[in-house]
Amino acid sequence: MNINPAMFSMFCATTGAIITFAFGGWNQLMVLFTVAMAVDYVTGVAAAIKTGQGLSSKAGFWGLMRKALMLMVISLAHHMDLLMGTEIMKGAATYFYLSNELISITENCSRMGLPLPPKLKNFFALLKDKESGGKDR
Repeated sequence: MNINPAMFSMFCATTGAIITFAFGGWNQLMVLFTVAMAVDYVTGVAAAIKTGQGLSSKAGFWGLMRKALMLMVISLAHHMDLLMGTEIMKGAATYFYLSNELISITENCSRMGLPLPPKLKNFFALLKDKESGGKDR
């Protein structure tokens, strides 16, 4: 397969322009966030297989949709920063969603049988209890 160098360059330039417009550039925090999203997706798939839930195209679609929405909110936060002349909203939104991804990765690893520190297990149990309104007792 021959790749036209001019077309490839144009594709790369366009992609870079879109990323710069949407996120104000690509820094190490965004790299960490996208890696965390990928690891969360892979560990979620692995946990579903390990626990016998199997793979579901519907669940996979909504997982990817959720990740796309996170990126859209981060882009929106960047544009709010531009409007207000600050550099706070994008970072805050990114750190918020990054923490969600890291919690999800930890939960997925736990579902696959990886050991977790007892304090972390208690934390997740408390979160689930609050989420269900105490109905799990």
